[in-house]
Amino acid sequence: MAYFDNTMKILNDAVNSINAEIFRKLVDHSKETLKRGNQIITTGLGKNVPICDKFVGTMLSMGMRAFFLHTNSAVHGDLGAVKDGDLVIILTKSGETAESIYLMELLKKRKVDLWLLTFTENSTLVREIPNHLILKLEHEGDMWDIVPNNSTTINLIVLQGLAMHLAEELGVTIEDFKKNHPGGHIGDVLREL
Repeated sequence: MAYFDNTMKILNDAVNSINAEIFRKLVDHSKETLKRGNQIITTGLGKNVPICDKFVGTMLSMGMRAFFLHTNSAVHGDLGAVKDGDLVIILTKSGETAESIYLMELLKKRKVDLWLLTFTENSTLVREIPNHLILKLEHEGDMWDIVPNNSTTINLIVLQGLAMHLAEELGVTIEDFKKNHPGGHIGDVLREL
C-alpha cells in the first residue's frame, strides 16, 4: 500500500503545482476557440497518445469540437486537420523532443493559438511557445524515475479538468451528452433520464 500512498502524494503535489492564472488563460483561450466554431487539438507521442485520445473522446461526447493530431502523422498529411483559428496543445515532458519541436515550427507558420503542456521549466519549446503550463513532478513512480507513469496521469488530469471547465462554462447539458452517447451502459442509464 505504500506505493499507492506515495503515488497519491506525488500526484497531489503535481496538481497543486498548476498555476491557476495560466490554467484560467488556457480555459479562456479554449472557450473563445470553440465559440468561433474552431476546435481544440491535442498532439503528442508515445504514452501521451492515449491521453490525448481520451481528452478528445470526452470533448466529443459533450459536443465540443476536438481532434487528436499524432505528432509523427502530422508531417505526413494530417496537418490538413489544422485550420486557422484552432487551438493546439503540444504535450511533451521534456520540451526537447525533436518531432515536437519540428511540429511546433510548422504550426507557428499557421494562424493557430499554440499551447504547451510540459514538466520542464527550461526547454526549447518553453522558450518558443509563450503560452505554456509547466507542471512540477517529484517522481514518475517507477524504480528509475523514467517510465512515463505519473506524468501521463497528470496530463490526463489537466486535460480532463480543461474539458470539465469548458463543458460547464459553455453550458453543456445532460441532453447534449445524451445525444452523443447512445450506446453501452452509459447509454442505458441516459435513456432512463
